[in-house]
Formats: sequence, structure tokens, C-alpha cells
Amino acid sequence: MRPRRRFFRRASDTYDNLGAVVRILVVEDKVKLATVLRRGLRKEGLAADIAASGEDAVWMAGSTPYDAVVLDVMLPGIDGFETCRRLRSQAVWAPILMLTARDRVDDRVAGLDAGADDYLTKPFAFRELLARLRALVRRGAVERPTVLAVADLR
Repeated sequence: MRPRRRFFRRASDTYDNLGAVVRILVVEDKVKLATVLRRGLRKEGLAADIAASGEDAVWMAGSTPYDAVVLDVMLPGIDGFETCRRLRSQAVWAPILMLTARDRVDDRVAGLDAGADDYLTKPFAFRELLARLRALVRRGAVERPTVLAVADLR
């Protein structure tokens, strides 16, 4: 049996620059999937919290610093696109990975234009989700506007 790989290459990599454990916010209204995601992330040595709605996600991300957010699009109340816009408008700059069954090009473009950093469609391989999260966490949270403006051009 092959040894299982951890989220990061070294155990010390599961901590950020200040020595805190990497925290992921999972925004998913399907309880079973949210639980599986949290369990898998925790097995990789990460701290993972769950928000079941967009409103909960905005509140949680505004009160707790997360290293990344995994965000479903089809949520009760405000959808994932609006949740993403609200997070960015409130200066929550943690990288956001949209994880959704909506796989049309228009949906992917809408998610990225709303402020998401990456977009992964369901069904997905958990290993790919981990690889994408590793890449996002390596880059870290970078403050940036959701609208680029140069002179009068927006």
C-alpha cells in the first residue's frame, strides 16, 4: 500500500507565515457533500469550516480570516456569484474557488468576473480540488479591485 500524500509536501507547510493552520471556508448547502469535503480537508491537515448559505459565508468570511474559500454557485438565498461579489465588495481577498455543477462557459465566465480566482465543475476529483487549493493558498490573499479602471475606462 502506497503512503498517503498530505495536502502540502511538509507538515510545516500546513501553517501560514504566522504559524497558524491553513483555514478553508466551504460554502455548500448539500450537507453530505459539505461533510465529505470538510472531512477530506481535515485529513490533509487543514482547518475547514462550513457555511450552508451565501449569507452565512459573507458573515463568516467577514469575521474570520480564511486562506481560501470553496464556493458553490447554487445556494439558497443569494447565489454563489452574488456571494462572491459581496465578499469582494467587503474587502475579503481570500482566494475563491467556485465548485459547482454549472459547467457552461457563460457560468464559468460569470464566476470569474464576479471575483472568483478559479472554477471547478462537479463531478470533480478530490485530488484536483486539493491541487487547485494548494496553488491558490501559495499565492495568498492579494487585495485587488473587482473592477479595473484606467482614467475614464472601466
